[in-house]
Amino acid sequence: MAVVITAENPKCLIVTGMPGAGKSTVTRLVAERLPRSARLDGDFVSRLVVGGRVGALGEPADEAARQVELCNRNLCSLANNFSDAGFTPVIDWVIPDRGQLDFFVSLLPARQVLFVVLAPGIEMCRHRNTLRDPRERFHFDGYEDLEAAMKRELGDIGWWFDTSALTPEETADRVIREAPGRARVCQ
Repeated sequence: MAVVITAENPKCLIVTGMPGAGKSTVTRLVAERLPRSARLDGDFVSRLVVGGRVGALGEPADEAARQVELCNRNLCSLANNFSDAGFTPVIDWVIPDRGQLDFFVSLLPARQVLFVVLAPGIEMCRHRNTLRDPRERFHFDGYEDLEAAMKRELGDIGWWFDTSALTPEETADRVIREAPGRARVCQ
């Protein structure tokens, strides 16, 4: 298979979607298939805050927003550092709205940003969560609101990729092959 995402042409691949869409699995597979890559997991980076940690949907809301912004800044700094060293950064993180995407793009000015929204549908996301190891399952009851917000604010940006009928391997292969032509974000 010809790899079309390469270190010679600086790109930053952002893979987003609702919880259970397959972001972690797909980004790991994409990163493994690229010759020089770094997988940047937003959940991991956000959990670097230990004392005083507030989750993205936690309270107080202003502190949650501050910590999300800190995570976003850290993800972009890491992406820039890896890209400058010749690695393709592959970011795995829920980007729910245009404001957060614009923030990412503003902090990745020298990179071509490829924005892929894994969109297998709410029921598939819920189903995939039931297949996880019980210790890795999550409780999330905001699917309808998140999907509506993402479609409203991001529906015309990047590549909305329905992966409901694909394996993770098929999804990763298509992301590598098709994202440069389908997922570009204008800067």
